[in-house]
Amino acid sequence: MKKFAAVFPGQGSQSVGMFADFMDNEIVKATYAEANEALGYDLQAVTLNGPDTELNKTEVTQPAILTASVAAFRVLMSKSDKPVALAGHSLGEYSALVAAGVIDFKDAVRLVRLRGQAMQEAVPAGVGAMAAILGIDDNAIIETCAKVSTDSEKVWAANFNTPGQVVISGNKSAVDKACAEFTAMGAKRVVPLAVSAPSHCPLMQPAADRLAEALKSIKINDASIPVYVNALAKPLTKASDLVDALVKQLTMPVRWVETVQALKADGVEALVECGPNKVLCGLNRRIDKTLGSANICNEQTLEKALEELA
Repeated sequence: MKKFAAVFPGQGSQSVGMFADFMDNEIVKATYAEANEALGYDLQAVTLNGPDTELNKTEVTQPAILTASVAAFRVLMSKSDKPVALAGHSLGEYSALVAAGVIDFKDAVRLVRLRGQAMQEAVPAGVGAMAAILGIDDNAIIETCAKVSTDSEKVWAANFNTPGQVVISGNKSAVDKACAEFTAMGAKRVVPLAVSAPSHCPLMQPAADRLAEALKSIKINDASIPVYVNALAKPLTKASDLVDALVKQLTMPVRWVETVQALKADGVEALVECGPNKVLCGLNRRIDKTLGSANICNEQTLEKALEELA
């Protein structure tokens, strides 16, 4: 079997009806039952039936993606050897920590609900914004964000998703100015994102503070499998280091390109995305086409993933 890393998607991967044809699996059923108990409402029903307006509420979206991702990973583990490494994109890092035994699943479900609420409340609606910039050099994006920022209105590079695709985040007026600059610089595309909070920038410090406080009341273990964290793009196993990285994650960029490159450099041969909608598979192929790639979101994709790893 190939040496593989399990990777987990973040917010934006959700859709009403996701995992509908996986719900007959007993492991998936049991995982959703755990989530329902932890949250006190029927997350499975919201996932399957919506409406969109409910599933897309940040405090619902985050538990929904976490639960789907953990369910997919548990099914994989019933059929496969363990991965040699784990990583998650933004919210997906929580799924990775559950997979590594760092955080109990029920604690994680409640924690990401709080994370979603804290992110929404950290910046009033309409004050923050995010946008994807395609076709501009990373350093040019960093420099332009610094140039258009003022003392009161700031924008930062927030997600380094693939070579040539960076998401910026910050005060809406500064994001708008930066977008105009990137358009003038010849960007292939400038795409404002439909998000309710400007993630992975210093505006999220109030949310990070709330998260740090909440983590004090949760049992945190050392990782049984190394977790490559967003904030550092390197593997950690010690509980205290992982907590520190999780808090920093809210205010620091997601270094996904470097994460995938580090996994490859450390001997990983394939990446298996556990979760809905194959977003990371697309990113991973653009970062390194030589890595095997698979997604698990139903029984058919599970079989394909096992074939890829054989």
